[in-house]
Amino acid sequence: MKPGKTGLILRGLAMGIAEIIPGVSGGTIAFISGIYKDLLDAVTGLNMNALRMLFKGDFKGFSGSVKLPFLVFLGMGMAIGVVSGVFGITYLLDNYPEVIWALFFGLVLASVPYMLLQLKSGKGYHILIFLAGALFAWYITTLTPVSGHANLLYIFFGGTIAICALVLPGVSGSFMLLLLGLYSLVIPTLKSFLSNPDMESFTIIFVFGLGCIVGLLVFSRIVSRGFEKYHDGTIALLSGFMLGSLNKIWPWRNPEVYLEKESGKIHDASSVLAEVADDPDAFKILSEINVLPSSYMGEARIFAVILALLAGMALVYGLSRVQKKVY
Repeated sequence: MKPGKTGLILRGLAMGIAEIIPGVSGGTIAFISGIYKDLLDAVTGLNMNALRMLFKGDFKGFSGSVKLPFLVFLGMGMAIGVVSGVFGITYLLDNYPEVIWALFFGLVLASVPYMLLQLKSGKGYHILIFLAGALFAWYITTLTPVSGHANLLYIFFGGTIAICALVLPGVSGSFMLLLLGLYSLVIPTLKSFLSNPDMESFTIIFVFGLGCIVGLLVFSRIVSRGFEKYHDGTIALLSGFMLGSLNKIWPWRNPEVYLEKESGKIHDASSVLAEVADDPDAFKILSEINVLPSSYMGEARIFAVILALLAGMALVYGLSRVQKKVY
């Protein structure tokens, strides 16, 4: 049973919110909610043949090729999710980070075995592919972000990389932006544009959006081809990506390295704790270290974290129960 208009909007909403949060992938939401294959088919359907139909006035043929109604309602939900994420989720991350991270930790953790169940015939080498994907994703999460650039070409490049999260479960677009040093540029610029539009903000968002479109068209074809020729290997690799990404969304993390924004100097967290407390906006966290609740510098909120983790796992179960079979 295919999801209706409301179902697509709600799935898009969840995907949009996920895209805002570093460490969480919109592709993960698409997969566990049963629309991943439809998403790949819709994006790969935008080809030269579809464009010829559009230019010849064959709107029905074009609509069928790119699954236009599907994209429209999913896109509506994603737009709402991104906007609500920029304003709402960022507020929750600032004030209740442990709980939000726990919710998505539970969601991703429960998604790994669910994805592995999609294997048609598990082979020994699939375990190696799974482990390789997990190690690669874990390694990516340990990298220290760079400072980034406001150069439009670099912003375009950032968009092509960040959008891979839409078609690669377990790969976080927001975290890729963090690594490229663009998260602190793109997200505040989007928030500023939504609040008070101006040409400079529009230019940055427009160029970033173009990069996303190009990246989506390229990555979707690569992944679609992988599913067609190497279905189980692709599933194993993406499942490994998701497992490795858990390192980034552990609920309790203490700052390890700070960047002083004005001078560009990098400091160990222990050496600037007082300065950060006095003027937190003058510093940016470059890296964090996972800790146990007893060593956490903030309020651990253990009971709320456990509830949020269980809620995330329950959400995966609920989505998997109502989705249509995608393979």
